[in-house]
Amino acid sequence: MEIIEQYHYASAIMITRVFLGFLFLFQGYDAIVKIGMKNVINIYQERFVMKGIPRLLTSIAALFTAYTELICGGLLILGLFEFIALYLLGLNLIIAGIGFGINEPLWDTRNVFPRLALLLLLLITPLEWHSFSLDHLFFKL
Repeated sequence: MEIIEQYHYASAIMITRVFLGFLFLFQGYDAIVKIGMKNVINIYQERFVMKGIPRLLTSIAALFTAYTELICGGLLILGLFEFIALYLLGLNLIIAGIGFGINEPLWDTRNVFPRLALLLLLLITPLEWHSFSLDHLFFKL
């Protein structure tokens, strides 16, 4: 029982981190590989050009969000550069929230809010709870 108590918080954080990593990784993979970035960009541009958003900005945002989700999702799964990945994914969620808000003012948050909640949980927990990660192994964080 002592071992369970000793690693209880670290295990919870690892499960949360890996789960969130897979959510983002699969989302980025779908955008880049399954749908294709050209198609993703075209879909977003169709929606946002009518709202006065420049095509270049839409393209940059789509590329940033898709590749951030893929790369940072993988980093979270590994627990490597965890906090950099979390901050980039936080920026990703802000960009997605702005995009959804511009596209549809009363948008459904069911896909974004759980990611945001898990991301914030990982950011506000004490550093010593993040011990089951490659960051902890390599950098002794």
